[in-house]
Amino acid sequence: MNRRKEREEERQREAREALDRIHGDSETVGSSSFVRVAKHAQDHFTADDKQGEKDPVEIWGSRIGRAGGLLFALALVLYLVVTYF
Repeated sequence: MNRRKEREEERQREAREALDRIHGDSETVGSSSFVRVAKHAQDHFTADDKQGEKDPVEIWGSRIGRAGGLLFALALVLYLVVTYF
């Protein structure tokens, strides 16, 4: 009887550990991936990857160019939607 109780406790402990791992993995995948992508996009459009550069003209040029590219892409999508739908 004692052996059976020990096995049952071991199975319960393993089940709790598995559920804890699943819970931790699901939080990491669900919330942090969205936050990571949003942070990457923000860093890209604010030219934070250029912050090592000392020339403010190059930083502002990157920001303006990236914003212009985004506006061009949105205008192109809008044009295609209006033209073909």
